[in-house]
Amino acid sequence: MNFIHPESLSFWTLIVFVCLLLLLRAFAWKPILKALKEREDSINHALEAADEAKKEMANLKADNEKLLTEARQEREAILKEAREIKERLISQAKEEAHAEGLKIISQAKATIEGEKKMAIAEMKEQIASLSLDITKKVLTKELASEVRQEKLVEDLLNEITIK
Repeated sequence: MNFIHPESLSFWTLIVFVCLLLLLRAFAWKPILKALKEREDSINHALEAADEAKKEMANLKADNEKLLTEARQEREAILKEAREIKERLISQAKEEAHAEGLKIISQAKATIEGEKKMAIAEMKEQIASLSLDITKKVLTKELASEVRQEKLVEDLLNEITIK
């Protein structure tokens, strides 16, 4: 076998290929595999980080929904309490106004009754005074003569009975 002839070129090609393969394996294959492994690890790490971020976003979304629900419930509770306070204050104000109205009516009735009694007493006094004045004038006119005076005294004495 002659190694220089073209028939033997395949042999040399094979030898060169094997040498090249050994050289590549020794010097290039490991760094290439290492770079590929690092790239794969980097991609896996990025995917894990993305999954973790996705899970965290889902948790945050759930937490936000929970907080939003709690805030709505708290708002409803506050509004309900405010409505109850409003109703209680309105009811209390109505009761106080009703009680105050009854008190004012009672005071007005008492005042009216007192003024009525005073007016009646004053009218009685005026009537008594007028009656006395009228009686005085009538008696003065009737008893102007002595004969009439004696007759009145006798009539009064006859009317009086001793018991």
